[in-house]
Amino acid sequence: MPKIQLFLDYLKYEKRNSPHTFTAYENDLKQFKSFGKQISEDFIIENADHHIIRQWIISLMDQGITPRSVNRKISALKSFYRFLMRQGITDHNPTDRVILPKIGKKLPVFIQEREINYLLDGGFFGNDFQGKRDRAIISLFYESGIRLSELKDLRIQNIDFKEKTIKVLGKRNKERLIPFPFEISAVLREYLEERNGLFGDAGNIVFLTEKGVPVYSKLIYRIVIKHLSLVTTLDRKSPHILRHSYATHLLNHGADLNAIKELLGHSNLAATQVYTHTTFEELKKVYKQAHPRG
Repeated sequence: MPKIQLFLDYLKYEKRNSPHTFTAYENDLKQFKSFGKQISEDFIIENADHHIIRQWIISLMDQGITPRSVNRKISALKSFYRFLMRQGITDHNPTDRVILPKIGKKLPVFIQEREINYLLDGGFFGNDFQGKRDRAIISLFYESGIRLSELKDLRIQNIDFKEKTIKVLGKRNKERLIPFPFEISAVLREYLEERNGLFGDAGNIVFLTEKGVPVYSKLIYRIVIKHLSLVTTLDRKSPHILRHSYATHLLNHGADLNAIKELLGHSNLAATQVYTHTTFEELKKVYKQAHPRG
């Protein structure tokens, strides 16, 4: 039986991979075999060496295939040769000597300052419970950089209006204090007054639904998407976009990177440094638009 078919049967009947994974592996292996045949009519896939795999990678990159897709194809080869080794068909895995193309980090997406200012100051929120709650949610995401899970679980006793800080329980159960500006203080007080008037005995969770029960993640997403859609054409609209915007705008206005790291609750600086790349990309755009020889 051909070795590729032997491997595919293993995936299908023993590993019970999904049809999507099975088809992807089948296509990747057949593509590599076809490439090998173009290089040499005598090509046998189980005898391939790392040189021809490197040639295939170069060919794929030349065709404009993304590093992520190339790496997925090589991952299929890795699994194939590991299977052949377990079967005693080959004694080495040629992919072990192949260096994979680097996958660039995706830069955080953020909304422009003028857009978020327009949303918060443009009269888009009603004066009822829902309007006051939604305004408080959007304001807190953008002006404190709080995570979705942190906002959802925020308790009334963890808001210190005197010190203008909120205490949250972040990742790995790590507590941190986040300062918030005077503007949020007024927005939160107005919302809490409305909340307590309607649902005074609803417990300590800050944000509630119209039925007086704690908000849930899908509802928060809907609130954010609804309001961001009013001011931005970004494809992606989510609470995390507001967190990205918070960090990016702080950096653009001269905030120290280590301070932003602490505000976001990152465990290491590497996670925060991605925002420097975002800022640099914006600077390059400005340069190209404004410089006479840009």
